[in-house]
Amino acid sequence: MPANQGERTRRRLSTGERREQLLSVGAKLFSESPYDDVWIEQVAEIAGVSRGLLYHYFPTKRDFFAAVVERESERMLRMTAAVPGMPVREQLTAGLDTYLAYVQAHAHGFRAFHRADAAGDQAVRRVYRQALAAQERQILAALAADPEFGSVFAGTPRVRLAVRGWLAFTTAVCLEWLRDGELTREQVRDLCARALLGVIV
Repeated sequence: MPANQGERTRRRLSTGERREQLLSVGAKLFSESPYDDVWIEQVAEIAGVSRGLLYHYFPTKRDFFAAVVERESERMLRMTAAVPGMPVREQLTAGLDTYLAYVQAHAHGFRAFHRADAAGDQAVRRVYRQALAAQERQILAALAADPEFGSVFAGTPRVRLAVRGWLAFTTAVCLEWLRDGELTREQVRDLCARALLGVIV
């Protein structure tokens, strides 16, 4: 009887909770294997749902992977949003602390997010690149609002290119950090902070 009750409870997830569950499973699988090696049946089996239910939420594998990418992008943007009125130099350290804590706590999702550009599907790659563009705009907006940087640097082609390059650098550093863990979070934070200030000043 208790087991049956548990089964009924598991099936009573709300639409939002079920979708989140499926995306969490997808983030883990896509972080561990290339896009082509992940089967939608795996996701359904791990989540304990039928393939039909999964396809109800995500009509194709491409739609599912794109949703995983969007989920991770939105989470990162929320967590690293600029704080109005705080100087860039100060919030860079705080933002990187938050970002790196996210990377550690959600390593599977972070890896899945950055596997997207290697996916052969152009639609999936487009979602990934749109997510990176949103990160770039968020940083440029913070620079533009800062008294130290805004009037001189923000929005110029040089700074846009520098920020884009810094995002690629930070991604590479974080992925390597997750692999070997040789540096502390504080060391990675300081490395990335110095890198951004170095290319825009």
